[in-house]
Amino acid sequence: MKNVKIKSEGINHVAIDLGLIDQLMDYSYMHPKRHQEVKGKVFVGEILKSTSAEISFTVIPPKTEMPFMHQHKNHEEIYIFLKGSGQFQVDDSIFDVSEGSIIRISPNGKRIYRNNSDNPLIFLCVQNQAGSLNSFNVEDGFLAEGEILWKK
Repeated sequence: MKNVKIKSEGINHVAIDLGLIDQLMDYSYMHPKRHQEVKGKVFVGEILKSTSAEISFTVIPPKTEMPFMHQHKNHEEIYIFLKGSGQFQVDDSIFDVSEGSIIRISPNGKRIYRNNSDNPLIFLCVQNQAGSLNSFNVEDGFLAEGEILWKK
């Protein structure tokens, strides 16, 4: 299976390259609790040395569904659909998803998804500690001191 490539790493950053979105199926993940290989899934938070978020990319092949509902203890999840179409269920609500759909689910929300189409369904999922966001938009940003232009 494919390994994530680190492009650049320094004191304040890690940059990676997953490759083409249509080749995400080349990755796999060994589920630690189900002891099953999940093809088309890659988690990148640990590789990025993230201290505040976990991010995963997932490819659901045509006519395939997640085999179990799940919840989280502390993390809310944001699903961002990049390609394809399918369905999502949160608690008792079932709704269609497609490229451009975005869903936020609280930790207690019971969730499951399926690809009921003839094409791959591709999404990324961002997990964060529920209640940890202090501000929205650019409120946390500020101009860096010193040189603020591109290095030449």
